[in-house]
Amino acid sequence: MNIHLATDHAGIELKEYIEQWLLDNSYSIVDHGAFNLDLDDDYPDFIMAAAQAVSESEGDRALIFGGSGQGEVIAANRYPGVRAAVWYGGPEEIITLSRQHNNANVLSLGARFLSQHEAQRAVELWLNTEFSGDERHVRRINKIDAL
Repeated sequence: MNIHLATDHAGIELKEYIEQWLLDNSYSIVDHGAFNLDLDDDYPDFIMAAAQAVSESEGDRALIFGGSGQGEVIAANRYPGVRAAVWYGGPEEIITLSRQHNNANVLSLGARFLSQHEAQRAVELWLNTEFSGDERHVRRINKIDAL
């Protein structure tokens, strides 16, 4: 499994922190940028590359970053088979439910609302939570995928 990373200027610092944590923990990563701070960049340019990679490679996942994570999750969810969830703080149960019930394969993090520690905890929790496979959740995902 590859973990795809993508961000715009608003999440570049957090992406770099999480990228190093992933490498330190032996995850295989593919970084789609941004690679330098450019206040005029546009998040779709980076997010779309990560979402397309997840769409085309079953089993891969992505971590995407933005100011709030909202626009990024909207862009990612345009791709077939991508199930992106957003988290920018609040109950950690949201993270686990995104995996257990929705089999989310993309997690969008709101960098302006999270500390590095909170984001790392969220990523760790998300990567270590399995999809439940319950029939009702599979049925619902299949209905979404059929759209």
